[in-house]
Amino acid sequence: MISIKNILASTAITLSSVAFAQGTFTSHSYPQSYENQPSSTIKESPSEKLLSAKELVDINLNSMMNDPVLKNANWGFVVYDPKTKKIVSSYNENTPLIPASTTKLLTTETAVHLLGEKFRWMTQLEYSGTIDEAGILHGNLYIVGSGDPSLGTNKAGATSYSALASDFIEALRGKGIKRVNGDIVLQTAVFKTNKMQTLPANVVWLENGSYYLPVGSTREINPQNEKLIAKQTNPFVESKNYYYISPYIKQMVYAEKFEGGYLTTKLPEVPAFFANTLRATMVKRGIPVMGKVVSKVTDANPEKRELITNYSSPTLSEIIFYTNQHSDNALAEATLRMVGFQKEGDQTLESGRNVVVEHLKSIGFDTNGLTYMDGSGLSRNNLVTPISQVKFLTGLMNEKFYNSYLESLPVAGQTGTLKKSFFGNGYGQIFAKTGTLNKVKALAGYLKTTTGKTLVFSLLINNYAGSVDMVKKRMEQILDPALNL
Repeated sequence: MISIKNILASTAITLSSVAFAQGTFTSHSYPQSYENQPSSTIKESPSEKLLSAKELVDINLNSMMNDPVLKNANWGFVVYDPKTKKIVSSYNENTPLIPASTTKLLTTETAVHLLGEKFRWMTQLEYSGTIDEAGILHGNLYIVGSGDPSLGTNKAGATSYSALASDFIEALRGKGIKRVNGDIVLQTAVFKTNKMQTLPANVVWLENGSYYLPVGSTREINPQNEKLIAKQTNPFVESKNYYYISPYIKQMVYAEKFEGGYLTTKLPEVPAFFANTLRATMVKRGIPVMGKVVSKVTDANPEKRELITNYSSPTLSEIIFYTNQHSDNALAEATLRMVGFQKEGDQTLESGRNVVVEHLKSIGFDTNGLTYMDGSGLSRNNLVTPISQVKFLTGLMNEKFYNSYLESLPVAGQTGTLKKSFFGNGYGQIFAKTGTLNKVKALAGYLKTTTGKTLVFSLLINNYAGSVDMVKKRMEQILDPALNL
């Protein structure tokens, strides 16, 4: 961190002359309880007006080291000037810290860099066999998925399952199909190597009060046995819901599958739910389907098929916008695995990790102190240094997709996960990705200063004292003087 020794020395005469002119000194005593106390900052005095914006940033940063919320925390901060390529002010900038959801910066940037802003996932409807004069299809319908993480979710402008089913039915009618004598086949060859995996170590299951379990299995993660406390008992419901006590947070969580001692969730391998929705909707609207929904991984003798219609997902740029604005863990994990599939041929977590890390190395990312465990930032084993984050974000400013990527970041006081922050100073001036885990708060992105500069910053705080609201106030106070640089 930049020392304030020289600052204090250079202003000592001025400070003392102002103090003697006033004739009194004010002593401050702070209460032991700091629940509602502001940071240990002093109201602006005439002497402070003599200090530069940079000096005020350094003094403010030094004062935070003794703040009751932060003094025993492990935290780092850096403000970086992308034009001069120099650090403006910093504290513990080379310390590896848990980045929480700011990990999504690495995941989403890799995806748009390697796949392009206009990349889309395609879901196709095809048929085999023949259609007779009565409109009877003597063959099968095929739904060919490509791993679209937004399918049926309404996220990022994606179509709902019911609306997509209606569109497909209209396309069937356009082909003159009034009855299907075969099955609805899900083509799953794309996902043949997408095997179940162990979850990243030390993963957080409950974030911001909402359950989320990343793709994989808790097998071999200590403690291995989760306590089953309840399950859905309705035998007529297809999807069984299981509830457990998480060994990590000691709270109730949900998972799709219970395999006796460990939990399992997985990335949707094919639009199976959509296929069943399509079949039910076809029957309801007078297009009988005599067969059932089946899946095929491989087919030694594939049938000749004709395309009926297809559905394309929102663009990758739109999905990244939604992911970063809402800090959507499911989309981040699916994007990580799609990057792995596109570059290495399978949708495993390991492939996604490899692709992201190799990409970061190729663009000069400082991997010292980097531990990249998942795409969303839910693993507490993720580590990154503040200085590597700001240099990464600086390099991103030279990319052709920078403007659209910048728009994907929440804006202070206005959008996304920053909508309820920075209502005073900083409103509309900070564009950054947030991160929150238990006793972890993170913020990394760009500052638009009052002097017209664009600066890059990273603020990672681990193991703070007090409440989330208290540490958020400290983060705003740390950034406040930097707005005038």
